[in-house]
Amino acid sequence: MYLCIEIANVMMKGEATVVKHTGSHYLLSRLPEWDLFPAVLRGKIRLKGSSATNPVAVGDVVAYEAEVSGNEGMPMSGMVTLENPAVITSVTPRKNYIIRKSTNLSRQSHIIAANLDRAFIIATIDYPEIKLPFLDRILVTCEVYNIPVTIVLNKVDLYRDSHAEMLQAFHEIYEGAGYPVMEVSALTGEGVDALREACKGNVSLFSGVSGVGKSSLIKALDPSLDPRVGEISDVHLQGKHTTTFYEMYALSSGGFIVDTPGLRGFGLVDLKKEEIALYFPEMLKASEGCRFAPCTHTHEPGCAVKEAVENGDISYDRYSSYLGMLEEEGKYR
Repeated sequence: MYLCIEIANVMMKGEATVVKHTGSHYLLSRLPEWDLFPAVLRGKIRLKGSSATNPVAVGDVVAYEAEVSGNEGMPMSGMVTLENPAVITSVTPRKNYIIRKSTNLSRQSHIIAANLDRAFIIATIDYPEIKLPFLDRILVTCEVYNIPVTIVLNKVDLYRDSHAEMLQAFHEIYEGAGYPVMEVSALTGEGVDALREACKGNVSLFSGVSGVGKSSLIKALDPSLDPRVGEISDVHLQGKHTTTFYEMYALSSGGFIVDTPGLRGFGLVDLKKEEIALYFPEMLKASEGCRFAPCTHTHEPGCAVKEAVENGDISYDRYSSYLGMLEEEGKYR
């Protein structure tokens, strides 16, 4: 005699973090637990006052519902499948986010990631050559949305000797502006331990232009990861999408990294021209001595910022980036 037990479906509700977004599919995990399960949106979610092309971004904490059958102690990955995904019903308020203009010519914007503890901007003095106006736009955006930043100079093994003066000047410019600068090499392992320690216990954004070795650096931090292929993609979404995507990885040493595709442009969003100088820390400090307020730091007499630039106390390169932002119209490439 056999006893048949019927397990009824149960509607589960909860909150989880978006760890991957590709097309119309999402992967969630209830951080700090790393147990991935698929989800889709319920209808169209619109965030108040937002023109973003992606109302739900990696790092968002979302409310979800899932009709599941199984034991209460089972992991979500065992109860929620691609055929029966969870449904995202709302997005909880963000503590911060990083955003840029969309790559098309519209006025829309794209949220790169949300709820970040720190942004690590990966750059190189050479291989490829650094473009300071691009870097400064990212830094301004992080200042606007209250995201602490560390600049990570990768591939230092290639240019430390040949570009020693440029390397020293970079440190002086950006450390003088208040930004920590780390030197690392994904190839030799230099600085990797310190970067790994800085990531512990945090949700960190890794971003930068194509070619700076971001993927290699993530793999150096945790050799079990493969940002090029994506462990998450292998398990859940293999063959579903071929477009670029944003993805969060769990480091075995602790902490989470949000990886982004290499950026080709970074346009500022929701920032008035008269506000831009407020987000250059060194200019904000110097502006306390300006004769006029407000001061655009371009033509006004008695401008303490222009005087600081002339004296070398503020980098001319940073000031030039500021002027470029003032003149920016339409799409920035």
